[in-house]
Amino acid sequence: MKKYEGKSVFGGIAIGKVLVYKKGEQQVKRWRVSDVKAEIQRFEDAKMAAVEQLKQLYDKAVREVGEASAAIFEIHQMMLDDLDYIDSIHNMIETQEVNAEYAVAATSDNFAMMFSSMDDDYMKERAADVKDVSERVLAILNGGSKSTVDTDEPVIIVADDLAPSETVQLDKDKVLAFVTVHGSSNSHTAILARTMGIPALIGTPVDLDSVDGKMAVVDGYAGAFIVDPDGDTMTQMEEKKKKDQEKKELLQTLKGKENITLDGKKVMVYANIGNIKDLAMVLQNDAGGIGLFRSEFIYLEHDDYPTEEEQFKIYKAVAETMAGKRVIIRTLDIGADKQAAYFNMDHEENPALGYRAIRICLTREEIFRTQLRAIFRASAYGKISVMYPMIISMDEVKKIKKIAAEVKAELAEQNIAVGEVEQGIMIETPAAVMISESLAKEVDFFSIGTNDLTQYTLAIDRQNPKLEDFYDPHHPAVLNMIRMTVENAHKAGIWAGICGELGADLELTKFFLSIGVDELSVSPGSVLAVRKAILETDVEKEREEQLKKWL
Repeated sequence: MKKYEGKSVFGGIAIGKVLVYKKGEQQVKRWRVSDVKAEIQRFEDAKMAAVEQLKQLYDKAVREVGEASAAIFEIHQMMLDDLDYIDSIHNMIETQEVNAEYAVAATSDNFAMMFSSMDDDYMKERAADVKDVSERVLAILNGGSKSTVDTDEPVIIVADDLAPSETVQLDKDKVLAFVTVHGSSNSHTAILARTMGIPALIGTPVDLDSVDGKMAVVDGYAGAFIVDPDGDTMTQMEEKKKKDQEKKELLQTLKGKENITLDGKKVMVYANIGNIKDLAMVLQNDAGGIGLFRSEFIYLEHDDYPTEEEQFKIYKAVAETMAGKRVIIRTLDIGADKQAAYFNMDHEENPALGYRAIRICLTREEIFRTQLRAIFRASAYGKISVMYPMIISMDEVKKIKKIAAEVKAELAEQNIAVGEVEQGIMIETPAAVMISESLAKEVDFFSIGTNDLTQYTLAIDRQNPKLEDFYDPHHPAVLNMIRMTVENAHKAGIWAGICGELGADLELTKFFLSIGVDELSVSPGSVLAVRKAILETDVEKEREEQLKKWL
């Protein structure tokens, strides 16, 4: 048994024989041509044939993986029509009187080298694309076509690398997974793999000649490629695959269903995200909206304060992608365990209890106002709500509302459209719980952040591994605070949800429903499991039993 570590592009478990995919060797020789015009026409004919192939690939990809992922083949068509690319080939044929094959191969190498030397990761990936389109033209000039996989049984494809066009041409019924020695998680091939749902690893240091035809396992979750697995390993992987398949079947049966309990109570099930890249999983798992957009990750991914325009574009894209579903953006929650150097924060003995979140926003208003302008501007493009973290007093809420009103007034004066934006607060401190009856009269909704609420209620630093045995999110004090918050929200006629980790705790789902929680926002991968629990619950029958069990 041999185990290789790679980088996972898409999760899943695959078990089967390995087929090593090797591209057809295209030996490019140089020779002198006597008829330059005829050679240029030969290139043009091959280029047009390649464009026609790409159009067919685009149509196939649209059917199988959707327009967004199929767009790479439109990009490849544009590359073949790029004047710099064409001029280079024409010029080489004319001035050096060389054959079209040599001119295409040399231009491909030159352009790939140019792209690879760029600092931008996206542009670096275009090196693989220009190689791909050039190989297509070369194959046509040589009277053939690009290599395809020919197999009668489903196999694990192992290759040095795979181009996007090669990936989409794979017969999904015959491909269990793919593993490549090279490749990038930012490449179009990786994007297509995720969209197609094929378990995949890249950057896997495999000796291709040593694995062809052998039995193997691809663990896309652990990033492992296991060749000739022993009996125990095979049993473990088969069990893991079985559970993985059960989850996929659950996904299919529950997609499109409403989150309604057996006795008719409807619950909102939303997803938590950290950036725009998480949206694919949100849509794949059929979340009803975004219950927590952790906007601080925008700041953490920058080397300086993100501008209003940078934030606006991100919030707008999320709102448009969610197509009218609610998107709740949490304002900047920097501090504690989330530090950005350019904020120039002083050292604190206990940062979890220190200068963080809304405390920064209310004392450095320029940062807060910039973010609010971006959020309110984006609200014209979808259903955006905003919520404020780490609230402990009524005074804070009133200051926030005053600043928000001023920002809206500024935008109105500038004739900038703003949508209807609900404003809520996070309940994650015992202080906020204790005055939640008053706070509920000032806001549109509550979202309970159970991670910090547990930390502050139990006086336990949740980042300290030595305290894990003492950290109990099921503690009656925590659960009673959640119940009190929900009751006070309903008294004031507003809704209350949970966006912390407890929202996905299936042991507590029935309890949350029994105390009237209106919304559960969880990681995208947990949405359908929570939906299943909701569909199987009779709230009225559970209420008394749940209260006895937990409180």
